[in-house]
Parts: sequence; C-alpha cells; structure tokens
Amino acid sequence: MSSRLQSGGWTLLRRISLKKPCTRFGSMATAESHGVIQDYSRPETAQASSLLDIGTRKIFTAEHDLFRKNVRRFFEQEVIPYHAEWEKKGDVGREVWKKAGANGILGVNCPAEIGGIGGDWLSASIVQEEQAYSNCSGPGFLLHSDIALPYIVHFGTKEQINKFVPRMVAGTCIAAIAMTEPGAGSDLQGIRTVAKKDGDDWILNGSKTFITNGYMADVVIVVAITDTNAKSAAHGISLFLVEAGMPGFKKGRKLEKIGLKAQDTAELFFDDVRLPSSALLGQANRGFYYLMQELPQERFIVSVTAMAGCEAVFEMTRQYVKDRKAFGKPLAALQTIQHKLAEMKTEICIGRTFVDHCNVLHSTKGLDMQMASMAKFWCSDLQNRVATQCLQMHGGFGYMWEYPIAKAFVDSRVQQIYAGSNEIMKELIARCILADK
Repeated sequence: MSSRLQSGGWTLLRRISLKKPCTRFGSMATAESHGVIQDYSRPETAQASSLLDIGTRKIFTAEHDLFRKNVRRFFEQEVIPYHAEWEKKGDVGREVWKKAGANGILGVNCPAEIGGIGGDWLSASIVQEEQAYSNCSGPGFLLHSDIALPYIVHFGTKEQINKFVPRMVAGTCIAAIAMTEPGAGSDLQGIRTVAKKDGDDWILNGSKTFITNGYMADVVIVVAITDTNAKSAAHGISLFLVEAGMPGFKKGRKLEKIGLKAQDTAELFFDDVRLPSSALLGQANRGFYYLMQELPQERFIVSVTAMAGCEAVFEMTRQYVKDRKAFGKPLAALQTIQHKLAEMKTEICIGRTFVDHCNVLHSTKGLDMQMASMAKFWCSDLQNRVATQCLQMHGGFGYMWEYPIAKAFVDSRVQQIYAGSNEIMKELIARCILADK
C-alpha cells in the first residue's frame, strides 16, 4: 500500500473490500467487511441530524468513516478556498492534482499491486460523494480515477499499466476519455474519427468535443473507427492511448459552459497523428465492447454524485430558510416551506436507499446496465428538481453567483446530459423490459 497516504497528517487507508453482501434486512442482519461485522445500529440518512453526517448508512464501516473525514478535510483545505479563482481561470491547475495524489484520493479503487491505492468501490464512492458535498465541480478527479483509469487497468498491456497507472495515481499524469464528437453524442456508433493501419502504426484523424480534462490531459483514451467495412459500426471501433505532444494532436480552446466553470472542457483535434502499435488499448475492433463494459460504472457515478448533490443543496437550504426572515419571521415558519422541505427530504432519502443498494451490488460486480441506467436518469432528474426548488427558496439571492445554490443549480443541469442522456437511459431500460426472455 502506498505510503503517500501518510503525508499531510493523513491516516493510511487500509485496504477495504466488501467480502459478503447483506444477507437480509433487519436488526439482526450482518455483512462482513475486511473481516469486520458491519454495525447495523448505524443510523440511515433519514434518521441523522444532517444528511451530510459521517457515521451513517449501514453499507459503510468505521474505516470508511475515517477515510471520509480525510477526504472531506482535503476538499475543505485544498479545493474550496481556491475554487472561485479556478472558475475565472477555467481550470484548476496542476498543483491540486499533485496534492490529491499525495493524499491518496486518486485511483482509490485501483489495485495496489499495479500502483493503485487498493481500496474498495465504497471508498471510491466516498471521494465522489465528498466532492459533490463540497459543491466544487472543478477538479476532474472522478473522470480521471473512476472512468478513464479502469480502461487501462482492465484492458491495458503490462507496459501500458506500468507507464500510466502509477503516474495517474500520483496526479502527475492527467487522463481524459474522448468519445463525443460534434456529430455523435449518446450514439457512439455514429462517430467519424478514424484510425487507419500504416504498417505497424495507426494514422488517426478526426475531432472530439466536450472532453472533460481535455485541455490539461497528458493522455487521452480516444474512440475511433478502425474497420470501415465492419458489418456494423460496433464491430469496427477501437481505443487508443494518445499522449499530449504527439505531432498532429492539438487541443482546442477551453469551452465556456453555463456550469462546471472551473472544469476544463475542451475540443481535441487529430490531424494525421501517427500512433505506434503500443498505443492500441486492448484488441483492435473490440473498443465498443469495452465501452459497453465500462459505461454502467460511468453512469452509476452520475447517480452517486447526483444524490450527494441533492443532500448538499438540501442542507444549505435548510439552514438558509431558518436564518432568512420574511414577514417578521423565519422562512422556515411558513407552512409552504415546511411542506416542500418534507417532500424533498423524503424523495432524497428514497433515492439514497436505492443508490446505496446499487453501491453494494457494484461492490460485488452485481450492478447491471439496467439498474445503472435507472439510477442515472432518476437521480439526476431528482437533483435538478431539488436544485430548482432550493434555489426558489433562496429568492433573488439564489440567482446571485456568490451564493452556493446558484453554482449547484447550473452544475446540476449537465448531469441529465452526459454519460448518455436520460432519454437514452430510458431506451436502455425499455429494451430490458421488452426483451424476449
């Protein structure tokens, strides 16, 4: 296990792996985690004094709580104080990436034997939640650690793993994945970027857009067509590792977005980029199948951050309506406000229960495409409803950028779009419903 976790007063994260899921629900149910019986006296979110309390939720252990405290401290000390300036700049800079690596919050779920931290999925989800709780969307840690990195871990050669994984976990090599094109978003089979064989090399041509971490990326996983004569586009797609500085690889401008203002999102251009055979990730023409294998996790991450986002804006609004006076009394004294808070908390806690169940399933590789799609569309829809209602309770102040609810409101909107639009999620769910058994 990496000793980097001991730096800065941080406690070494012990390897945590969920050995056995809950066998049944009830006061006597137990689950083993790293040889420790889970404490089912832990309150659920609905029972806690705050939806952000540490020490709640039965899926977690005391070890997870310790890790969460450290991650929360990192965001409080190293991210929140600087985020407003990063929003003006359009990216977070490299220093915070190195600090994240030094504090052991990159590649948390990556196996220790290949240079990762060696934690379990629940530990990785803690980083995802805590970034959402911080209301700081700038650092592209989740895309880097939990979306891009698994492709290299699962499909990379030993040489590719040795070259990229330790540096990605250290925060000295920033990763991105380039799927979306100007003419192809949720429809991956509609991409036009092409890589043609030239001896042992590949020649890459095309462009990508809306690429998270694209401007700062040191390595980009690029999705390209490699067999234009395949019986379908899905049978002719491959993945390539394209490194910054390669001749012909150019990064466009940082795109100006209505939200995620500190997160660098860029256009990428490939003009006769010569790639060695060692740049091919996995087997040629198997890329679409790799994408289908990894996309459920990407979509589930959206649900994890969406639920945490709901909890964060609920708590900031709860405090606001208790402090804000109108008609000579706190807003919280108004029945219409009370009822809206009750409705929101109920919906949030229902969503939290489903997402935590999915977390347990995913810990044991049991989360399928259908459930991940359900979680993604329902939780991101809820996040947008909650953000809208909470902003309304802030009145005119909610429309001011200096108030955290304004940033949470605009940041939430893209959750329904990326990782596959929510309309596509419903299509995927419907296919499962109507498929012949």
